[in-house]
Amino acid sequence: MSAAARPGQAAPAPCPRGLPRPGRTLVMGVVNVTPDSFSDGGRWFDSGRAVAHGFALLDEGADILDVGGESTRPGAARPTPEEESRRVLPVVRELAAAGAAVSVDTMRAEVASRAVEAGAALVNDVSGGLADPAMLPLMAGAGTPYVVMHWRGHSVGMQANAVYDDVVTDVVGELRARLEAALDAGIPPDCLIVDPGLGFAKHADHNWRLLARLPEITALGRPVLVGAARKSFLGHLLTDPETGRPRPPHLRDAATSAVSVLAAAQGAWCVRVHDVASTADAVRVAARWGVEADAPAPPAPLI
Repeated sequence: MSAAARPGQAAPAPCPRGLPRPGRTLVMGVVNVTPDSFSDGGRWFDSGRAVAHGFALLDEGADILDVGGESTRPGAARPTPEEESRRVLPVVRELAAAGAAVSVDTMRAEVASRAVEAGAALVNDVSGGLADPAMLPLMAGAGTPYVVMHWRGHSVGMQANAVYDDVVTDVVGELRARLEAALDAGIPPDCLIVDPGLGFAKHADHNWRLLARLPEITALGRPVLVGAARKSFLGHLLTDPETGRPRPPHLRDAATSAVSVLAAAQGAWCVRVHDVASTADAVRVAARWGVEADAPAPPAPLI
């Protein structure tokens, strides 16, 4: 994507320190080291298989690998900190040692600290520092890029909190408050990334409105991570008209790629996906499209 802002869009935020800068929207590949994630729970629960999966995602075009040991699907129970660390640390360590840019997906400062020591280059906290009061002070000292996601509670009861006056205005306001808390804690501005939290305390209509008005999120002035991959609002959109059943998660990748290209066209810094290959192509199409959209119009022919 061009570095210039399009009409009606905020100027692109600077890239976070220490992360890839390919001149387009980044692709974050998901490595779930869990037995119960909604999309692929259990497939990569063994650390060796998780590492192999991470390398496969790199081969498909992932710029960042997001390693998580706690499922955040609605209703999911939390592992202990010890169990979460046991799941993610060997995977983070091996992938980082091989040169991958690794993110750790955790709400716990204890796990984040150990993962950064093991080589993680990014901490992706879906609670935006609300789940663990030690997280923001930790990140202030770590100097590591940090994702602040919009969050209204743990998975067990979060959908009861999906009540908004205007979801975009409310989410922007709550993200702004979390950014201010992060800055007050001493986290450098160039380490902060925001995520509107699609699916977290949000119904399908809330997710679609946030995506349609993504420039209001980018106007916060920080890089924006969008995580729509295989989520239920896509499954409901693609409900089988004969059976009335939503499209299952593993058949939502084409819809995810469509969201990825639209998010990229609206200035998303990174998209988080399970199927990397299709989205890696999609963001490259968006980048090439952006080059033409930003090119000056040819002179009018002389009459």
